[in-house]
Amino acid sequence: MKPLIFITLIFTHQIVNIACVQILSKSKLEKCEKVSGNINDPLNCTKKIVIDLAVPSESNGEEATIVAEVAEVKENASSNPRALRMPPQITIKKSAAYAQYELTYVRDVAYRPEEYAFMTRKCSYWGDPSVVGPCERLFYDNGEMIPHTQPMCCPCGPDHRVPTSCGNIFNQIKKGKANTAHCLRFPGDWYHVFGIGRRSTGFNIRISVNSGGKTSDVVIGPNNRTATSLDNFLRANLIGDYTGYINVPSFEEFFLVIPRQGAPGQPKDLGRDFIKWMLLERVRFTLDGRDCDKIGVGYQAYLEQPSFCYVPFKSCIHNQLWNFWESDKYRIDRNQDPLYVVQGRFPRINEHPNAGRLSFSIGITEAVNSNLMLELAADDIEFVYQRSSGKIISIIVPTFEALTQFGTAVIKANNTGQVEASYSMTFDCIGGVTPMEEQCFIMKPNEVTSRFFRLFLASDQAANYACIAILKDSDYHEVDRAECQFATRATILNTGTQLPFNPPKEVVKKGFFATIEGWWHSFWDGMVDFITGKTCRVKCSSFFDIDCHLRHMCMSWMVLFGLFLVIFPTVATLVWLLHEYGVFDPIYDWWQDHFWDDEQRIQHIKKISLHGLHMKKPTHHTDGQHKRRKHTHSEHHVKKNERKHGRSKVASKVQHPLYVKKGDHVVNERRQKKERDDNTRKHLHSKGKG
Repeated sequence: MKPLIFITLIFTHQIVNIACVQILSKSKLEKCEKVSGNINDPLNCTKKIVIDLAVPSESNGEEATIVAEVAEVKENASSNPRALRMPPQITIKKSAAYAQYELTYVRDVAYRPEEYAFMTRKCSYWGDPSVVGPCERLFYDNGEMIPHTQPMCCPCGPDHRVPTSCGNIFNQIKKGKANTAHCLRFPGDWYHVFGIGRRSTGFNIRISVNSGGKTSDVVIGPNNRTATSLDNFLRANLIGDYTGYINVPSFEEFFLVIPRQGAPGQPKDLGRDFIKWMLLERVRFTLDGRDCDKIGVGYQAYLEQPSFCYVPFKSCIHNQLWNFWESDKYRIDRNQDPLYVVQGRFPRINEHPNAGRLSFSIGITEAVNSNLMLELAADDIEFVYQRSSGKIISIIVPTFEALTQFGTAVIKANNTGQVEASYSMTFDCIGGVTPMEEQCFIMKPNEVTSRFFRLFLASDQAANYACIAILKDSDYHEVDRAECQFATRATILNTGTQLPFNPPKEVVKKGFFATIEGWWHSFWDGMVDFITGKTCRVKCSSFFDIDCHLRHMCMSWMVLFGLFLVIFPTVATLVWLLHEYGVFDPIYDWWQDHFWDDEQRIQHIKKISLHGLHMKKPTHHTDGQHKRRKHTHSEHHVKKNERKHGRSKVASKVQHPLYVKKGDHVVNERRQKKERDDNTRKHLHSKGKG
């Protein structure tokens, strides 16, 4: 081997997303071939430029691009570099990485199981819809009854599964005691359930080299790690990734549920409604339908609940698909990340290249470097390697059941040459089979080895498939190929104990007496509701919601509202009567003593006196008692004022004669009485001194 030479790479920045590149090794090598056959044949030597690169990926899901140019080379560190007359330009584009998961169809489950309760008086396991309503037994298409679909009968009462009234004694005597029929049904939407297997990471690296006006292109990836351009100028080898992916989730303990696409069973297409795809733990499911409060619950688990008639309504059907979806919808509406819904948790769902109709993949956000080795044809390279012929002996693919199992292809190859050499093998099938990675191995002369490829299908139908195996030598050239065909059996569907349910049509009662009975029940229920006010309490928000109470007339509200309206005039009348009988006179006296002056008191006395002289005989007093009470009340005010103010008050009255009219005998009488009282007090006072 000749000494290594240095290769200078000049990077251009003509593309927006340019990633950094690291040149791990570079050399001028002489590459010589020794073809198996004649030992005396001379070596066929060619010269190559070998470049080992570290190609990163973008973390944001975009394509990473590298543009480089081999500008000059030199034989060793001491020699001067020599520029290439036509330097080759290298363009490398690495797509976003993704993780693809294998899917295995499990079964279909109901989105929202429902429990029905039907009020009846003749509940029985064999009742028709007129007796048990939607809880009538269900039957297969061949007329056989579906097990555990009969109704469960519970008595009436406030402490049972559905609190009900047993009715009055007359209905119990006439029709029997009331009871309820309970059953589990599966109306509405259904979902497919898939088991999630191992994952595989994928990406594509497209390499393009332009040299001397010619362009050489190859595309490699994890499923095809080696490739040679058509003109043999470019050879690429994807050695691997330097570090594994750390944050790629594993879903082997989860089930993927998606809305049913068309008919029951294995769908032909998963659809694109990712907002309804959910990943749920396997422990939340029951595959045989015998566990309550799990997805996939069946009729048997529902009917075999302990103390059936005494546990709450809709027990045994909690933690269903609709509960998890509604929970995540609430989180999404609040701008929070979902816990179960796929969309929003993972980026780039099913956006990988060549995504099939039954594939599931998510984008990888980690930036991982891939080790890429390129070989470019050159006149100053020397490299020796072993090359030998080979042959594919046989391909065996046993028949297996589609989707529920995976097949295995066993391919035997033989080194027909006389030297130990490296080989690679690809196994590709036409349509409906997941792509498989290329395998590399070494065989000694005349050695026979077996290579195993796992086959994962995308359909549940029995079909025939055609595949081709290609054996490549160490120069990545095809040395042999072989074709084969294999068959699969159809998937045996088993949806467990859950079956679709369509509620029966409502039974309409006919006949004259039945119509009269219906009218009577409506009238009776209306009267009971009017008296008890049940509708008003349920539908009306408050006592003063007049509009609601007018639409739902109730006797209790009418009585209470009438009392509410009557209380105001009643209180006003009572206060007026108390005023007329002088109950509030002490309050009036206290107010006048503390807040009235002499002028206001004189005016008040004057007003009362005039009222007593000129007012006609009132119609509401017949005995004159009220007049005397008012007169006494006026005198009381006068005497009280005199005692309080003494002579100054008398003087005040004398100084304001204009407030006392002539002929006002009431005022004169009081004045005379006052003068007599004053004289009496003076006489007693002088007598006491003597």
